[in-house]
Amino acid sequence: MNDTNLKLCESDYRFMTVIWENEPVQSGRLVELCQEKLGWKKPTTYTTLKKMSEKGFTQNVDTVVTSLIPKEEVQVFASEHFVNHTFEGSLPKFLVAFLGGKKISDKEAEELKQLIDQHKEG
Repeated sequence: MNDTNLKLCESDYRFMTVIWENEPVQSGRLVELCQEKLGWKKPTTYTTLKKMSEKGFTQNVDTVVTSLIPKEEVQVFASEHFVNHTFEGSLPKFLVAFLGGKKISDKEAEELKQLIDQHKEG
């Protein structure tokens, strides 16, 4: 699957989250979970499941539903797309907007420094 196929609308992402958190899950139980967590009726769940299966995100084998794409892969694509689209690809601009004048703890600052060091080029 290429990266452009990893983009999910909000409702599809919420549906996939139910699957990721409960897989492997019986399709009947998935209907119950989608009713509880998303307020969906049975036809909506099955229609979305079919669509996600056709897109290659899920599979339904003998009424057992599992994901085919890890949540982290979708999150990486979505976050990169957001930064590129909203902040011209600038991670510093994103961080400034995200922090919005909030202060972070010394521990959080140290964690960010370590992440930056781990991902530096060269």
